[in-house]
Amino acid sequence: MSHPTIAWLAREAGVNVETIRFYQRKRLLNEPPRPPGGMRRYTLDDVARVRFIKAAQRIGFTLAEIAVLLQLEDGTHCREAQGIASQKLDDVQRRIGELQRVASVLQALVRACGSAKGKIKCPLIAALHG
Repeated sequence: MSHPTIAWLAREAGVNVETIRFYQRKRLLNEPPRPPGGMRRYTLDDVARVRFIKAAQRIGFTLAEIAVLLQLEDGTHCREAQGIASQKLDDVQRRIGELQRVASVLQALVRACGSAKGKIKCPLIAALHG
């Protein structure tokens, strides 16, 4: 860890340099000061923060939600974090229900396409034309 530059941070966190810069623009990650004539230096805490952001994104949190979670990360705000996670869970369950309805409609349309014969229009295309 002799040169903890932005490239080092990106490599350690498993992202690219532009992701680091994006998180800095979104104020999710601080940009360390640049010493006169030198380069910005990053720390293992920065690596942990980027990994936290990526883990939260993987389970569906938005950047705005992640920003709030980062403000709560000292471990004393469990109830607030639980509330955010509970809202996210409700949203995911709602979307699952919507996707199940979509899957059901698509299954019926796929079955109808398989049963179309002769000069009958494609049931899928006809259904989408409404």
